[in-house]
Amino acid sequence: MEATFEVYLNDRLIFYSNGKWLHPLFDFEEFLLKENLDPATLFVKDKIVGKAAALLLVKFDIRHVHAGVLSEPGKRVMEDYNVSFSFDRLVKRISCKTEELLVLIDDLDEAYLMLKERAHR
Repeated sequence: MEATFEVYLNDRLIFYSNGKWLHPLFDFEEFLLKENLDPATLFVKDKIVGKAAALLLVKFDIRHVHAGVLSEPGKRVMEDYNVSFSFDRLVKRISCKTEELLVLIDDLDEAYLMLKERAHR
């Protein structure tokens, strides 16, 4: 994996970003709105997937994910929504304010709105 966030369609790289935090996910959302793609057919590779990233990926209807580092809360989200996922390393938590803010939030729409506001989108 060369970029921090990569998206593949049939083993072909169709989107990537080296952005920080959740910005690559929101950039990807804009990409999806412009392209005629079924998100469920895409494969996402992300260097770090915490609960926030997992909730956004589910909200965007992504069904296949590989995380370099996956937090246990992110893993629970993907299990709850039957996302096919793999990871290189599982950690208890990601040391991030966003992960703390989402401790009690499991609703996709509520999380999306809060994250979008925090990202100034």
